[in-house]
Amino acid sequence: MSTRRGYPSDLSDARWALIEPVLTAWREQRLASALAIGRPPEHDLRTLMNAILYLDRTGIPWRYLPHDFPPYQTVYAYFARWERDGVFAQLTGLLRDLLREQEGHRAEPSACIIDSQSVKTSIDVPRASQGTDAGKKIVGRKRNIITDTLGLLLTVLVTAASVPDGTAGMQLLTGVAATHPTITKAWTDTAYRTKAIDHAATLGIDLEPIRRDPATKGFVPLPRRWVVERTFGWLMLHRRLARDYETLPARSEAMIHVAMIDLMSRRLTGEATVTWRGT
Repeated sequence: MSTRRGYPSDLSDARWALIEPVLTAWREQRLASALAIGRPPEHDLRTLMNAILYLDRTGIPWRYLPHDFPPYQTVYAYFARWERDGVFAQLTGLLRDLLREQEGHRAEPSACIIDSQSVKTSIDVPRASQGTDAGKKIVGRKRNIITDTLGLLLTVLVTAASVPDGTAGMQLLTGVAATHPTITKAWTDTAYRTKAIDHAATLGIDLEPIRRDPATKGFVPLPRRWVVERTFGWLMLHRRLARDYETLPARSEAMIHVAMIDLMSRRLTGEATVTWRGT
């Protein structure tokens, strides 16, 4: 790897040690396949991951990547392949299990929290994948996530903002029940009504909506739900997620995984997440 001045988003040696085995195994598998016939890869995996973390953290367009990274076309090509091959989701699962065990929990969760966040999209996002969230008056996409009780990402689904929470929630619950069969309890807000509750019951999950007291004024953290709201706050530390800039919803989901990989690897190694305050 060429010598260069590091960026605050770069992986430390300790964080890279957590991520490197997955990326190395991915490359070795590709090299062993018939599709890999040709010249050997010339770019360092750590540098490529650093470039993706830099873009996710700073929010710049792909073609604005600094010149001390590999060409942006190359970085994007690796990002797209890793998204398509499920590498980011695999890393999220690995780091989440390690972090849960580090904090004294079993690797597999028994409860989760569901919520959504509507965000505006850039002008490059196809209209077909956008919609209008009438309640929040936002034209764009909706990020539907399920976290464990620590706020760590279990699954994510990006849809048009017009897709009802209950519809997306049913799809998320089906997926999380398949990948995390130990989950028997879930909390959510009242947007996930009868259909989602009934669907969760068929999966063996008790879905409980948390209602806000109508007599309460101002901001009050709601039991259980505040955990997933905090996760959205963590994600907003990454400027690429302030809007949805990705052409494909699957790439938007990958950017959320990248943000969680950044956050969880820092927590595992005891490194602070750099913020913009005081800089």
